[in-house]
Amino acid sequence: MTEMKTIAIIVAGGSGTRFGAEVPKQFLVLGGEPILMRTIEAFEEALRGVDHEIVVTLPVDQFGLWNELCERYDFKLPHRVVAGGETRWHSVKNALESIDDSACTDVIAVHDGVRPLASIDLIERVLDAARRDGAAIPVVMLNDSVRQVVGETSHALDRSSLRAVQTPQAFGARVLLDAYSQPFEPTFTDDASVVERNGHKVTLVEGDPKNLKITRPMDLTLAEYLLNQDA
Repeated sequence: MTEMKTIAIIVAGGSGTRFGAEVPKQFLVLGGEPILMRTIEAFEEALRGVDHEIVVTLPVDQFGLWNELCERYDFKLPHRVVAGGETRWHSVKNALESIDDSACTDVIAVHDGVRPLASIDLIERVLDAARRDGAAIPVVMLNDSVRQVVGETSHALDRSSLRAVQTPQAFGARVLLDAYSQPFEPTFTDDASVVERNGHKVTLVEGDPKNLKITRPMDLTLAEYLLNQDA
């Protein structure tokens, strides 16, 4: 019997513009190596002992820089690079279309390239829930009060009924492939929204506040602090 494969798609399409950096944020150094390398390492460790493949999406014009960084940091963990697209949706679509022998793929996880602190426990819990229910995403409670803005007015929302969504988001292979056969819509904010639009329920899994998405300089500072605390 053929062993079923787990595939991790790591989406890295940042330009670094909002961060104010000279290089794309996924290539900024965190704890002595580029963020994207740490993200790949997290999945390689979590999937150790399981038949798996790691697929990274990058803008085509960043392929050369990534190859240079891999040589400079002697980064040799197996991964395959696929051209990203105009939006996150298009990048994931490209990655899915590059997967061979999807019939042998059990679960597909999609993760932000700039979330390098995802723990093994979190990744495993999300994957397990996806194997059980077909679709699972990690979420965390909100600490701040929130308001919904409509035009020039706003009103308070009950934050106890709201959750912030993280990645990795994981799905049965057929669930995700079928969902991405739909045409693109601007309302697709993440993979869960694509799957839900296709009629599949999404299971919520407890996320991790340490699973930061590094988008601004203060996020990188906090990530460095968290790394030092865990060292």
